[in-house]
Amino acid sequence: MAAACSSKDCRDCILEPLSLPENPDEAASSQDGVQLVPCMFCEQCYQEEQKNDLLKHMIIHHKLVIADVKLIAHFKRYCLYWKKRFADQTINDFCPVIRTNSEGPADLQEDYFLLCDVLPEDRVLREQLQHERLKEILEQQQRERCDMIFRRPCMFCSEELEGNRSVLFNHMNTEHSFNVGLPDNIVFCSDFLDALQKKMDSLQCLYCEKTFRDKNTLKDHMRKKQHRKINAKNCEYDRFYIINYLELGKTWEDVQSEDDRELVDVNEEDWSDWEEHPVSAVCLFCEKQADTTEKLLNHMKENHQFDLVKIKSDLGLKFYQQVKLVNFIRRQIHQCRCYGCQEKFPSKAELVRHMDEERHLGNLPERSLWDQPQYYFPTYENDSLLCTLSDSEGESEAKDQNEDIPVIGEDLSKLAELRQTSVLNQLIRESTLES
Repeated sequence: MAAACSSKDCRDCILEPLSLPENPDEAASSQDGVQLVPCMFCEQCYQEEQKNDLLKHMIIHHKLVIADVKLIAHFKRYCLYWKKRFADQTINDFCPVIRTNSEGPADLQEDYFLLCDVLPEDRVLREQLQHERLKEILEQQQRERCDMIFRRPCMFCSEELEGNRSVLFNHMNTEHSFNVGLPDNIVFCSDFLDALQKKMDSLQCLYCEKTFRDKNTLKDHMRKKQHRKINAKNCEYDRFYIINYLELGKTWEDVQSEDDRELVDVNEEDWSDWEEHPVSAVCLFCEKQADTTEKLLNHMKENHQFDLVKIKSDLGLKFYQQVKLVNFIRRQIHQCRCYGCQEKFPSKAELVRHMDEERHLGNLPERSLWDQPQYYFPTYENDSLLCTLSDSEGESEAKDQNEDIPVIGEDLSKLAELRQTSVLNQLIRESTLES
């Protein structure tokens, strides 16, 4: 446990958790900071970028063939695992034998061992490494998404953009028609942009990958041929897209080509069990949870004198307005502020007690205070109550086509955060239909 330190000895303080090496072999497989990958059978080690040399060594000297090496998420840890296992048991206990030149003379025949995911232990190991790799990738992506000091010039006009990485991607999309997909689907953003810039500097088209004599000719070619996009078939870009890390052994093409209907055993028009699915929604004013909307609404009506159904009917609230009202109340309660009189309290319990005694729970403020675009965005990203809101019966058919359509004119990074919640899908669908 680290104690507080004075200014003169603060360098000796431990300001973050420390960890001992979990694997002695892994700690030993580095020299002068360079990570080395060990052979599974001997003391020979190779640098990580020399993976092909290591594979060649194990084939020639140890007769081991590893299937689908490119699908192994963390090759070094994979080797360390099997190195330990082969030290405890013989390779024959794990790997099938492949005999080459089986019909030739006996002196020309050789036996090789195949290590592949047909072996359950190997399959489990690969899936575990893939899962850990995905976790690392998502953490990296989240750091990049939250980075607000990103700064980089546009590769087409040299204008320097700063802020969030989405600013640069949106600029290239709107100003130069260069679209690489949603910024939130990209990881290792700087490396990705470096790879693109390197191709442009070498006068190479990003799509057809032909080389041109000068920069102006390249730009004219990309503009006239509409080649302001990347070549989706170039595997060099796969590591920059989250979709390629989702499932073991599947590329983005495999994921997109899957037919989800094959996974559904019931009639696709049978929605009878949809409403029965528990929502686990949380009360607006306390920690009470309910597995159905009706139970939660009754709880708020009986215990907090807050009748959401009546408020919706009296005020004629449409779906978007309900969303904003719920998010407004969530925000006020989270900040321990009474939305009836705007008085702040030291705790949520004292706030609710005050609102109950003063009858402020059902005393909503003026519409202009909560009917604001900022409350399109959930206060809690997993707020299941938002998923239970709906338009009044027959409202969608009776909508006036000349009615003002709500526009979410907020920062794209905030919209990306909203996209992670289940309510966004409904918002997007209805916005599209209204448009």
